[in-house]
Amino acid sequence: MKILVADDDLDLLGLVAYSLSQAGYLVVKASDGPGALATFDAEAPDLVILDINMPGTSGFEVCTAIRARGDVPVMMLTARGEEQDLVKALELGADDYLTKPFGLRELMSRIKALLRRSYGDLSDAVGGRVIRHGDLLIDLERRRVQRGTRRVSLTPTEFEILGHLASRPGRVYTRSELLELLRDYEALDQDEKTINVHVSHLRDKIEDDPAAPAFVLTVRGVGYAFAER
Repeated sequence: MKILVADDDLDLLGLVAYSLSQAGYLVVKASDGPGALATFDAEAPDLVILDINMPGTSGFEVCTAIRARGDVPVMMLTARGEEQDLVKALELGADDYLTKPFGLRELMSRIKALLRRSYGDLSDAVGGRVIRHGDLLIDLERRRVQRGTRRVSLTPTEFEILGHLASRPGRVYTRSELLELLRDYEALDQDEKTINVHVSHLRDKIEDDPAAPAFVLTVRGVGYAFAER
């Protein structure tokens, strides 16, 4: 899973990033508030570690902006250890915090616990490719799907459709294209109309309202596409 680390202490930033990389996580870095927000928008991390005291835009402001974008777990770092800072961080939506100086073992333990609370057993998918859109997670390597902490059980055909669509958000696939992709995966002697049936069943399982889907969208007269961020 991908973790964004934002801290203006470059030595600490490098040490934390290196340790996370050695543990198998993908790591992206920022050294100030504006950079943290830009990296968040560009990289769509699964967890954010934020220093409270950063130039340009404080960690508090970055946390507030991230919360407005979704429910990605946020851990705050503070060197001051003042209770009012910790309370404010939690009130702004931070999920956890650590006071500097801290041990790397404690940091790793906190990160694993936070990922597990947020993503369930998909948090263990280190090294595999996990697609996240809101609270929908798709583990392409282990062929698992979750909404929040709820496991979603899909048929092989439903998973293939979801995987192809989600791998290229916004790209419109015609029914004939999806049928050909499925034929590459398994010998299907079906026509294009069956794609509609599979998509309908898929929506029943992953959408809050299958009649107004938020993930698998219909492009009238063409086919289907996965929603862009």
